Amino acid sequence: MQINKTNIIDCYTITPRVFKDERGYFFESYNHDKFVKATGKDVNFVQDNQSLSTRGVLRGLHFQKGENAQAKLVRVPQGKVLDVVVDLRRDSSTFGNVFSMELSDENNVQIFVPRGCAHGFVTLSDTAIFSYKCDNYYNKESEGGLLYNDPFFNIDWQIPESKLIISEKDSVLPTYKEFTEGLLLKS
Repeated sequence: MQINKTNIIDCYTITPRVFKDERGYFFESYNHDKFVKATGKDVNFVQDNQSLSTRGVLRGLHFQKGENAQAKLVRVPQGKVLDVVVDLRRDSSTFGNVFSMELSDENNVQIFVPRGCAHGFVTLSDTAIFSYKCDNYYNKESEGGLLYNDPFFNIDWQIPESKLIISEKDSVLPTYKEFTEGLLLKS
């Protein structure tokens, strides 16, 4: 397993070593000891989540606030998505940075999203299963989010905006400017 840094502090890509033969393939998707050794992060995952989405479904940009913040280890066991991470940690030297990468059942890459970052994805294949581990339990009162198409981030979601399928909740999230002006989150 290869673990690499991204342009966001404490955000990593994890690429497994895949063993293929006539029967199919095998890979180790997570190994706690290897993860801690490579990152210095002793994360205890307590909740696994999974969603199924069709082409153009955009979920995000979401985060949990305060003591309910969550780190996530995300992967796509079926299909293909564009995964996006935004650093919202005010004390981070990468505050405001955006990292994006295609995750699929072909590349088997995972992304570790640290606490304090917003996260979202859009489905690029006909369907995609999105699976992720969290190091803290979901808490509805701690939900937060940022508008997916905020010009400040200039995220290329790789699908025309007219073809995106977005929940009503996600379509009215605040902008980065509102967030940074302290109208939303006190970190």
